[in-house]
Amino acid sequence: MQVKEITCALGAELSGVDLADAIRDDGLFAEIRALLLKHRVLFLRNQQFSRAEHVAFARRFGELEDHPVAGSDPEHPGLVRIYKTPDQPNDRYENAWHSDTTWREAPQFGAVLRCVECPPVGGDTMWANMALAYERLPAYIKEQIADLRARHSIEASFGAAMPIEKRLALKAQYPDAEHPVVRTHPDTGEKILYVNAFTTHFTNFHTPGRVRSGQDANPGAGDLLRYLVSQAYIPEYQVRWRWEPNCVAIWDNTATQHYAVMDYPPCHRKMERAGIIGSKPY
Repeated sequence: MQVKEITCALGAELSGVDLADAIRDDGLFAEIRALLLKHRVLFLRNQQFSRAEHVAFARRFGELEDHPVAGSDPEHPGLVRIYKTPDQPNDRYENAWHSDTTWREAPQFGAVLRCVECPPVGGDTMWANMALAYERLPAYIKEQIADLRARHSIEASFGAAMPIEKRLALKAQYPDAEHPVVRTHPDTGEKILYVNAFTTHFTNFHTPGRVRSGQDANPGAGDLLRYLVSQAYIPEYQVRWRWEPNCVAIWDNTATQHYAVMDYPPCHRKMERAGIIGSKPY
C-alpha cells in the first residue's frame, strides 16, 4: 500500500489496496484505521466492491446508522443513498460546512462514502481539519470557549422545510443535542473545535463573567459562534477531492467538517455513504 499526502493540513490518497480485503484482513484494517486517525480523511480510486462489501468494511469501525431524512438502501441498512438528479429541482441543497449528525447525542465517528455516478465537472467535496482549526485559534478565544457548550439541531436544518407537524415530530424524536464547543478526540486526545452548520446557539454563555449587559449576550454570543463556525472556511485547513466513479473517501467525522460543492446542476451525482456510530462528545 502506498500513501500519498494531498495537503499539509489533512488528506492522503491510498493506492495498491483493495478495501474489500480489509474486511477479513485484521492487519490491513488496523493499518487503514491508523492512517485515518493520522490523515483525517483517506481517498482511494477504483474500488470495485459491492454494496454488501461497502457495509461490511464500514462495520469494522463500528455499528452503522440510518438517517431519519435521507433514504437508505432497502437491502443494506446503514447505507444512505445521496442521489441528486436533474429531475429534483427542489432537492439540490447540500452545501454547508458540517460534521455529520452532530444533532445526535452520539454523533458519527466517521463515514465511508463511495461515488456511484458523478458529473464530468464539478461536484467535488472539501474537508477541513478542525483539530488544526482549534490549535490555531488565538489564546484569548481558547480561554473564552474552554467551558462553553452548544446546541445542535436537526429541526433547524433538515426539518426547516417540513410542514410544522412533521418538523415538530422530527424534533420530538431527535431532541436538540448539547455538546462541548471544544471536544476531546476519543482516540488521539486532541482538542477539536466542534461547532458547525447544525449548531444553533451556546447554552451556558450568559454568565456574569461574560455578560455585562444585554449587548454582550446578543449579538455577542451569536457573533462568537459565527466566528467559530467560520474557521472551517479557511483554505489552509482544507483538502478538496474531485470524484470519479468508484472513488471512496473515509473520514474521521470527529476531527473534520466537510462541504459538498453544489456546482454541477443539471447533472447527476449519486453517492452512497455508510455512517459509523460514534460516542458521546466530552
